[in-house]
Amino acid sequence: MDGMGRPENSLLFERFPILAVADWRRQMAELFAAARRKGDSEVAWREWREGRDALIRDHTASPLVESERGRALPLPFFDYDPAYRFTVDLAAVDGSEEAWEIGADGTLRLQAVARTAGLAAALGAELTLYWLLGYGGGLFMPFSDATSARQTYGGGRYLLDSIKSADLGFREGRLLLDFNFAYNPSCAYSPDWTCPLAPPENKLTRPVMAGEKAPRASGSSGISHAAL
Repeated sequence: MDGMGRPENSLLFERFPILAVADWRRQMAELFAAARRKGDSEVAWREWREGRDALIRDHTASPLVESERGRALPLPFFDYDPAYRFTVDLAAVDGSEEAWEIGADGTLRLQAVARTAGLAAALGAELTLYWLLGYGGGLFMPFSDATSARQTYGGGRYLLDSIKSADLGFREGRLLLDFNFAYNPSCAYSPDWTCPLAPPENKLTRPVMAGEKAPRASGSSGISHAAL
């Protein structure tokens, strides 16, 4: 049997939980790849949501314990709103800015590489795009907004995370940012996960009424790993 949870690999994942995390990341990447290929952005979003729900429900590395998944699913989202889909230019930042560590365990280091140019009129501020330092690197854009700790997770949400290929790509030389695809880090669901949270400079001053809301339930997955 095959599927989102990869039942045929369950014994392997039980023996080596880190392999389950790797499989989780790969399947998240596949969901975003499918969304990039889709011509209709709202249909792409609906299918991405269905896939994310299936991962949370079935996968060995789900951050939710099985007993909590019934009341947590489907994951709560704002209604799709095309007004929160942007293509933005990027402005270079001062290359002398020092890298800094994030996450409760200090295992990740970020370097600011660019600042968006095109969000302030609608959202009240721009966002910083980071590069994750270390082997392979990767783009990363966490953010928080006026809904954080109210309607959405207090630690913020992720908009880009290329460790899981969680991005929608580029359009005619501009970066595509669709806040309808903003999602919670795994630590929003369980204290077993350590996640880097949105820095103060990526605090949007207005509410972003798009993307994933605060989870309905939280619990323990039994797997403790840094998770992006």
